Amino acid sequence: MMDRTDRHFRYFMRTMSKKALLYSEMITTGAIIHGDRKRLLDYDPVEHPVALQLGGDEPEALAECARIAEDWGYDELNLNVGCPSDRVQRGNFGACLMKTPELVAECVAAMKNVVRIPVTVKHRVGVDELDRYEDMLRFVDTVAAAGAERFSVHARKAWLSGLSPKENRTVPPLRYEDVYRLKAERPSLVIELNGGVVSWREARLHLERVDAVMIGRAAYENPYMFASVDQGFFGSAAPSPSRRDIVLAMCDYADAWVRAGGRLHAVSRHMLPLFGGVRGTRAWKRYISENAPHEGADSRVLLEALDRAESSEVSLASDPRGQDFEQTLGVVDV
Repeated sequence: MMDRTDRHFRYFMRTMSKKALLYSEMITTGAIIHGDRKRLLDYDPVEHPVALQLGGDEPEALAECARIAEDWGYDELNLNVGCPSDRVQRGNFGACLMKTPELVAECVAAMKNVVRIPVTVKHRVGVDELDRYEDMLRFVDTVAAAGAERFSVHARKAWLSGLSPKENRTVPPLRYEDVYRLKAERPSLVIELNGGVVSWREARLHLERVDAVMIGRAAYENPYMFASVDQGFFGSAAPSPSRRDIVLAMCDYADAWVRAGGRLHAVSRHMLPLFGGVRGTRAWKRYISENAPHEGADSRVLLEALDRAESSEVSLASDPRGQDFEQTLGVVDV
């Protein structure tokens, strides 16, 4: 989810769900220690609960970043042991770390020793030739002994060479049974399933076998699905926001960002899929794409795009507030 789950996207998602746990992009330890922390780590208070996802393989550096993150107010630390990209591999972190569970355990223990917030791990069911269930179980047992508090398991193995990151999200077959088995054999561990979940019906079925479900790219490609997640999964009595409600909620945020010297495009680019599945989507996307990048663009662009979407052939007045929970998300996994 690099270049996607930044602070603007997370604020956008909070206009739809107050309950779901949000994750940052994966940020490397070197970037945090040596880079512009304010740019990398700042967020709006409404984003809580929010987890900082870290990339790294040095226990001392991860411990330092853990302290920084806790001081910054993050609710959770998540160590990424699932990304297979070449750039991540060159840094010796991401999915290649599944081959060294003892090192991952040292990293988790180092973070646990310096913070009070949860430390969790995101990983694959396997990597390269280490793709048996027993290999994953050894990894999880080793890291759990160091104190990891949740395992978010992408139910596909990763190939470190021969497949692109995109192909690694679609080509290796999904192995949900391995994730179910992990939860059955380690019932005391908190196990979260990730990968290929494209409908709320599927999420509900998975939740009969595991503790949680993580949805990434599907949330980005069809965010309005999450307008009804609080009612359906968290028991909220609050009404689902309409698309108009969401756009209006984003206007003040967008204007504040522009007044602070930012560009509207940084915010609006995440909003482009908001009208996915209804007739107004083309008018919405076109107007924003053509006008948001301009110097001085502000929330008036969003409001004009909203008017154009609503005046298209199918009025949003006929669009139900909070779409049905069984609607397909329409895209694939994180």
